[in-house]
Amino acid sequence: MAPGPRRPRADAARNRRRLLDAAAAAFGETGIDVPMSEVARRAGVGIATLARNFPAREDLIAAVFGASMTAYADTAAAAAADPDPWRAFCGFIEYVCRIPQRDRGFGQVLTTMFPGVEVLESERQRGLRAFIRLVRRAKEAGGLRPDFSPHDLPLIMLATAGVTRAGTPALAAAADRLVGFLLQACAAGNTGPLPGLPPPRELYQALEAGGRG
Repeated sequence: MAPGPRRPRADAARNRRRLLDAAAAAFGETGIDVPMSEVARRAGVGIATLARNFPAREDLIAAVFGASMTAYADTAAAAAADPDPWRAFCGFIEYVCRIPQRDRGFGQVLTTMFPGVEVLESERQRGLRAFIRLVRRAKEAGGLRPDFSPHDLPLIMLATAGVTRAGTPALAAAADRLVGFLLQACAAGNTGPLPGLPPPRELYQALEAGGRG
């Protein structure tokens, strides 16, 4: 009988857990561009150990934020199924805009494309499909202005993230107020002409560059 796959040694498993915990803390505090040497330092391991476990930065980001992206997509799906779509739209926008307050790194992940990182992109697309359904239902119910685009969501996120970047309670409260203003602007009846959106690919590339600058 052929032997089964070898289990990782206990010290290797501990090192991986320490790296994930250190990366989650560092990404949450300063963003996903934190030097990998800083992650290794926080974990108490060498950079070679980090590279063996996570050969590329994207591998580490996926391991840290995969579950968070699934939770995000689940929240979008629940909002899309809510019997009151305008209430659900407002609640989802408030939820998303508070993400950078809790975790700067995940806020960046939501506005950054990771081609080829299946665990992130498949769940991002699931969340986007749910948000598109929510937007359509909120418009049909008469709550949401007809010219709102699902691709306006990252613009709203980055607007509020800029207010909360310093991380003080006063700025967090200011961000909540800004979200309130934005939601009122999204309500049906506020239909003054708006400038057009750029093509989505160009928009996300620009948002990624701005969010990581």
